[in-house]
Amino acid sequence: MSNLSSTFAALGDATRFAIVEKLLQEGELPAGELRSVGQISAPAISRHLKVLRKAGVVEQRIDAQRRLYSVRPEAVQAIGSWSMSYREFWQKSLDRLEMALNQEMRKK
Repeated sequence: MSNLSSTFAALGDATRFAIVEKLLQEGELPAGELRSVGQISAPAISRHLKVLRKAGVVEQRIDAQRRLYSVRPEAVQAIGSWSMSYREFWQKSLDRLEMALNQEMRKK
């Protein structure tokens, strides 16, 4: 599975998506503070974070007794690049559609 496929697969779960949103909004956080995204248990958060780490979406930093998590900028950049390529595709398609509709309107 490609890196981007792994990223989307990991973000396909609502809890993991919420974890990433919280990290993007608030920055680096310990696992305990991430439990509030879904009122879920510590072991469940750990499992979700493991999936996100394995997919390369988040990274972990150990600070004394705490494990701190943050979103990897490379993951966000990859999603942004991918979505921009589709944005360009759809923009060109919509532009062609608009031209075709305008030509049809002129014929009438």
